Parts: sequence; C-alpha cells; structure tokens
Amino acid sequence: MAFANVIAGKDAKVWIVRGEEFRAITENPQHTTEMMNLLTRLLRKASKIVRATLNETGVRVGRSGEGTGRTIKIMCYDTTSWVRENFEPQIEKFNNEGKDLKLQMDYTSDRLDVKTAKYAAGYDAVCLFVNDNADTSALWVLSMGGVKFIAMRCAGFDRVDTKAAKALGLSVARVPAYSPYAVAEHAISLLMAVNRKIHIASVRVKMANFSLDSGLLGMDIHGKTVAVMGTGKIGQILCKIISGFGVNLLAYDVFESDEVKNLGGTYVSKEEIYKQADVIFLMMPLLPATTHTINEDVLPMLKKGVILINTSRGGLIDTNALISGLHSGIIGGCGLDVYENEGEYFFQDYSSKSIKDERLVAMLGNNRIVMTAHQAFFTKEAIDKIVST
Repeated sequence: MAFANVIAGKDAKVWIVRGEEFRAITENPQHTTEMMNLLTRLLRKASKIVRATLNETGVRVGRSGEGTGRTIKIMCYDTTSWVRENFEPQIEKFNNEGKDLKLQMDYTSDRLDVKTAKYAAGYDAVCLFVNDNADTSALWVLSMGGVKFIAMRCAGFDRVDTKAAKALGLSVARVPAYSPYAVAEHAISLLMAVNRKIHIASVRVKMANFSLDSGLLGMDIHGKTVAVMGTGKIGQILCKIISGFGVNLLAYDVFESDEVKNLGGTYVSKEEIYKQADVIFLMMPLLPATTHTINEDVLPMLKKGVILINTSRGGLIDTNALISGLHSGIIGGCGLDVYENEGEYFFQDYSSKSIKDERLVAMLGNNRIVMTAHQAFFTKEAIDKIVST
C-alpha cells in the first residue's frame, strides 16, 4: 500500500466518501488508475479556467460588497433589449429601498455553455433563459467560479442538468407561472391565423391584391372537435377559452382536471384524439415520455387535414414527420411558437445571415405554417411577473 501527502496551498475542495463505497470502486486497480487520472484532469482543467478568468477580469471569487451590507453579483446570459429594459429599473428600485442586501447584475448577449460559463467567475448567481445550455460541463465551470445559484427567467428548466446541479451544490429556481393566459391566448391566435390564412391575406392586401380565392378559405371552429393534450395551468385556461367557440372538447393528461370536465371536456386516449380531432393543441412539458409525441408512426392515425398548434416545447413534434405530414395533406396546417432545434436561431437576428438548418428553412417557406419565435409568453403582464419573481 502506497501513501501520499497532499498539501493545499490555499483553500481546497475535498470529496468525502464512505469507506465501504470507496473500497467498492477501488478494488479494480485499472479502475482506480483511470479514476485518479480523470479527477486529476478535471481539477487541472477547472483550476486553469478559474485562474485564467480571474486574471483576465480582475474579479474575486466570493461575495462582493462593503461594510455590513451584502451585494449579490449576478451574471445574466442571453441578454436582449427587453431583458435590460425590464430588469434594470427593478434592480435600481430594489437597491434604493435601503435594505442591507443589494443586487448587481451584469449582462452578456452570449448564451451559457461550457465556453461562456467562465464569464460568471466571481459571481454569486447566474440568470438564464430557455436556450442557455446548463449541462454538466457548464455547471462544473460555474461551480468552480463560485456560482451558487441559478435563476431561470422562465418556467422551463429542461436544459438544466438538475442532478449535476445538486451534486455541485447549485440551487436552481424558476418562474413557475408568469402568465398562463399569455401562452394560451397566443395558441388561439396561431389557430386563427392558420385556419383563416391571416398571414397570407395580410401580405396580399398590402400588395393591393384584394381578391378572394380558395387559398384563403378557412373553416368554422364552432362545432369542430378540438383536443388539448396537456391540461396543466395553461392547458386549463386554453380549454376555457376554446370552449367559448362551441367546440366538442377532448383532453389528454395523466392527471385529469375537474375544471376541464366541468367545461364539458372529455378525457380520452391519445389514439382517440388522433382519430377524432380537427385541431390539436400540444400543451405538455417536454419529458422522455412526451418527446416527439407527433411522429411518423402517428401520422397515419391523424384525421386528414388536422391543424396542429404547439406553444409548449419544440421537441414535442418530430420536425421531419411534420414536414412529411404537410406534404401529404394529412396535416392541414400548423401554428408553431417553438421548434425542436431553435436554440441556435431563436432570439437572434438572422435576417442578413444564412440559415443552415434545412428543416427550419423548409418550414419558413411553407405557407401552411405560421411560426413565431418563442414569443407566446411575451406580454407586459408576463414580463412584470418574471422580473418581480
């Protein structure tokens, strides 16, 4: 048995493991060697990142502030104009209330990933949005830089590795419900735009083309079978709105809502929805069980000409299946506020750049698709709630 003394020049990070657990993983000499090599590489990499970043920026890891008061330093990623315009006045107002606790928020337009995580060295917290990539590698760098708290300025947190966050001692918070009405109302807007060809009609009229033809023909929503898949807070509000059209309301969720039933909604299987629905709203969270709910296998089950609306998560729809369904006529139209590969493009201006995603290009060129760029949440009431939370 060989022993070695390891002396830390400054503060050190120590892993405490139960004896029997450590012995169980070190019985294999090759395994032990590989594990030690891996830990060594990780520690060297992390320490180099932190040292280099601190040298570049001149910041100090830990709490900032003077005297008895405390200042919490926050790095805000994926910043666009609306973030600054809404956060800065509220932070100033908070800091002027005379409390011992102060907030200092700095901004970067870059999104969080393993490369940009070093920007947060010396900060106490980071503020993230829907397309920031808080995977294990990024969280490791954040943790080594002194970050202890992740604040999501949205409801979704599927891009945060919560298990890694817990292991690294990082707390994660989100805005659980900023404005469910905003998302539900946007879903209705997409339905009406797709059904009544508002996007096509608007362009025609602005070009002084006032003619009517079958390209603008829609259908009455009244009397149609409308399905809402996912009846959480947003789904329930959507059911209440759409029931006012006088529809035959179907619903699907693992947890059935009495409120939806009181509105006259009937819970049925997914297969029954595919068979009967003229309109399908996807309002589910993105989970392994819900990923690609609409896929190639589902297409033959759908009622011909069905309209799909998705304001929840892009991964609920297999984009290849959507394009195929539109070309075959099985899907009559689609309203999207999300896209499964939106991360690189949404919240960015690509009007003078080349879009390399062929599937996104195909959807943008299809006049049976009405697409908005993840703006369903974007109302004054919702933003006020996000900032105040």
